[in-house]
Amino acid sequence: MNALKEKIQNKTATLGVVGLGYVGLPLAVEKAKAGFKVLGFDIQKSKVNMVNAGHNYIGDVVNEDLKMIVKSGNLRATSDFSSVARCDCVCIAVPTPLDKHQEPDISYVKSSTESIAPYVHSDMLIVLESTTYPGTTEELLKPILEKGSGLKCGKDFYLAFSPERVDPGNLIYKTKNTPKVVGGCTSVCTDIAATMYEAILEAPVHRVSSPAVAEMEKILENTYRNINIGLVNEIGRLCHEMGISVWEVIDAAKSKPYGFQAFYPGPGLGGHCIPLDPYYLTWKAREYGFHTTLIENSMTINDRQPQYCVERVMYILNDHKKAINGANVLVLGVAYKNDIDDYRESPAIYVIKELLKVGANVKYYDPWVSEFKEGDLQMKSESNLSIDLVESADIVIVTTAHSNVDYKFVQKHANVIFDTKNIMKNIEPRINIEVL
Repeated sequence: MNALKEKIQNKTATLGVVGLGYVGLPLAVEKAKAGFKVLGFDIQKSKVNMVNAGHNYIGDVVNEDLKMIVKSGNLRATSDFSSVARCDCVCIAVPTPLDKHQEPDISYVKSSTESIAPYVHSDMLIVLESTTYPGTTEELLKPILEKGSGLKCGKDFYLAFSPERVDPGNLIYKTKNTPKVVGGCTSVCTDIAATMYEAILEAPVHRVSSPAVAEMEKILENTYRNINIGLVNEIGRLCHEMGISVWEVIDAAKSKPYGFQAFYPGPGLGGHCIPLDPYYLTWKAREYGFHTTLIENSMTINDRQPQYCVERVMYILNDHKKAINGANVLVLGVAYKNDIDDYRESPAIYVIKELLKVGANVKYYDPWVSEFKEGDLQMKSESNLSIDLVESADIVIVTTAHSNVDYKFVQKHANVIFDTKNIMKNIEPRINIEVL
């Protein structure tokens, strides 16, 4: 048996995680809970210090779990990448955003790989988990690791891609019970990587033939959702023009037990994956002279949704003989989805930016996000949802469907409401409620 595989199976291997964010910290915690010694790496000293103090900052991590594994010595964090030399397996889980030209920014992946390359040793596994374009593992990571270490991939060390599957706030599926896809540069690479995940997770591990297949699989997952959300956003606009409730249409369609999966309109797309991943695919496709027309059209629809919502607000205010320029607008929710504190790429923030462009006076209330900074825009949440706050707004816009907001209270005191999430569908009376 391969020596590293045996160390993984008897849990004497030391596992490393580079990047202690929404993906990396839950992964490090599960590795430590499974009985492995784990080293977490992050360039942000604040995260390193918090982990070592047992202070949790990620919603999907149980506070007591983090405290327990730190106290036991199974998890330690550091900014010193020379400690990679002590690891038998290292997973890279760093951000892959878009740059200002809406093209892939893989600088974090590249710099992380360069940081660990000098410390890669024989019989070591490296796995990339960051979402990226097909080809990244073999075209970018492999040459850097081979040059930096002087070792040969597939012979001296093992390299694979296994896409993260994290859905912040999901009460059912977490890191531990979500199936894993693994594709290595060689069959041995795949086998070693799959063995590691099988030793950590309760969910099955699906093996594929190459890193590129695993990379494309992840892009497909999120592009599928992007396209279907784009479809329903466009249908929603048409339904509004026709005087039809898109929400009622969807409820009727999902009564069919096969061939239809319900997606819902909203103020736009948020989170780190669905709004961004299709750009990675369309960028890579151009290398082959291929234009992803359907995908690009969907992205255009979804990217314009915050602007469409503001246009709807303008018409609603106009019906109440109010101009949007100078209007007092209260936005309910800036997190990108309900009941989490994550506001990455939140459509609510884009709605706020569009409102500010046309001269609205904007306040927001979010019980999960006390403040945010997005580019040049920085705002703090109102401390509580008071009668004065709601009544003083010319319009209230529901952009995140948090479950701990009293929407009946909002309906009672608001002048007019624009509900982009249909969270108030069962609230009566509806005389002051408009829906997307």
